[in-house]
Amino acid sequence: MTATQNRSLKFQDLGLMDYEEAFEYQSKLMQEIIDLKLKNRDRTDGKHEETPNYLLFVEHPHVYTLGKSGDEHNMLANSEKLKAINATFVKTNRGGDITYHGFGQLVGYPVLDLDNFKSDIFLYMRNLEEVIIRVIAEYGLKGERSEGETGVWLDVGKPYARKICAMGV
Repeated sequence: MTATQNRSLKFQDLGLMDYEEAFEYQSKLMQEIIDLKLKNRDRTDGKHEETPNYLLFVEHPHVYTLGKSGDEHNMLANSEKLKAINATFVKTNRGGDITYHGFGQLVGYPVLDLDNFKSDIFLYMRNLEEVIIRVIAEYGLKGERSEGETGVWLDVGKPYARKICAMGV
């Protein structure tokens, strides 16, 4: 580990927060990490400040998000239906298609400088899946990976297989 690597994590429970507000907060934290990395790169004295790593937990009011690789036609609820259920629809820069977040659902947002760990996005995603698999095992659930898909699933290979953890970066 080099002097600039920091494997500690700052945990924050944000409580109930609108999706867009949480996204703005994550963007602010990420920009602070980028600014610090640029400052460190420009330093000539050899001293570098550690870049922080965050894990944010949040619960969102009803929201459907559309990832940049998604198709708006996959959104089955129209604007009247969204209004009737007091839900919002947000286009976002993450991957994937339509995702629902709502009351009672825990959402975790890691905001990390992967240079502090390993700069391998595939390994990062598999490690996140492994964390979820181990956590839900503590609650008696058997989480699994589904070949060719990202996330954690229950009852893989069965007609009633379902995703228990979606992931988007």
